[in-house]
Amino acid sequence: MLRLIIRRLPALAFVLFCVVTLTFFLIRLAPGGPFDRERKIPPAIEAQLLAKYKLDGPVWKQFTGYIGDVARGDLRLSTKYRNRSVNEILAQTLPVTFALGGIAFILATVSGIWLGAFAAVRRDTVSDRLAMGVALLGLSIPMFVVGPILVLVFGLWLKWLPVGGWGSPAQIVLPAVTLALPFAAVIARLMRTSLLEVLNQDFIRTARAKGLTDRKILYKHALRVAILPVVTYMGPLAAHLLTGSIVVETVFNIPGAGGFFVHSILNRDGFLLGGVVIVYCSMLIVFNLLVDASYALLDRRIRVDG
Repeated sequence: MLRLIIRRLPALAFVLFCVVTLTFFLIRLAPGGPFDRERKIPPAIEAQLLAKYKLDGPVWKQFTGYIGDVARGDLRLSTKYRNRSVNEILAQTLPVTFALGGIAFILATVSGIWLGAFAAVRRDTVSDRLAMGVALLGLSIPMFVVGPILVLVFGLWLKWLPVGGWGSPAQIVLPAVTLALPFAAVIARLMRTSLLEVLNQDFIRTARAKGLTDRKILYKHALRVAILPVVTYMGPLAAHLLTGSIVVETVFNIPGAGGFFVHSILNRDGFLLGGVVIVYCSMLIVFNLLVDASYALLDRRIRVDG
């Protein structure tokens, strides 16, 4: 696994560089500037602002300076939230987003794998149809509908859980369930399809012929192979969940990074937008690399080459 990671580091660094470059120039090509929405300011003050945020000079010079700062871990100052650096904003908001996304990831993975395996071993029964119906329902209803429904039922009617905010374990339940539900449904459907295919393969019939119990066949042989499509999906899923969801954070009034990401686009805050994109891209690269490395551990027939 370590050799695979080392071999792929140059390619991964190049991908990240391309993403940062593309983000930088797309922001520069968009009409307007970071200070256009403010009241008219004198040219001298505008020149000072551009110099302060290193937005003066030719574009190539701005780009090389920005790449140098990013390489040193300096994501620069936000042009909207004055005197606050992008590093500071992300350091304050990302832990909240990561906590919510991490819990949602665990919920989606565990419940999705269990539901898919439950349906597969009871193929074409009422339990199978009911489980897949629940998965289809979770996949069909968008989060901006699920969130208010959960708030209405468990927060306002039953008064079991708080309807918003962040800080206590009880405040995490509803947003984590809302965020996890559609992804748990996808995992359940993937797991059921993959497990049904594996249970019909020759090595499973050989295991049955040897007298192994259905439980031992399922847990020792079938699941390790059937879970591979789910593992493939878990890479981008982890990056998506750990970078948060603006819908869930808005519905439940959670002070995460999702709101800053949207506002950075609306406010043309290029450095904040670039910082969020760098974090998301880095996590997507890391998790996909871990997925590739885990294939050989789950199925010895697979050889992962760099």
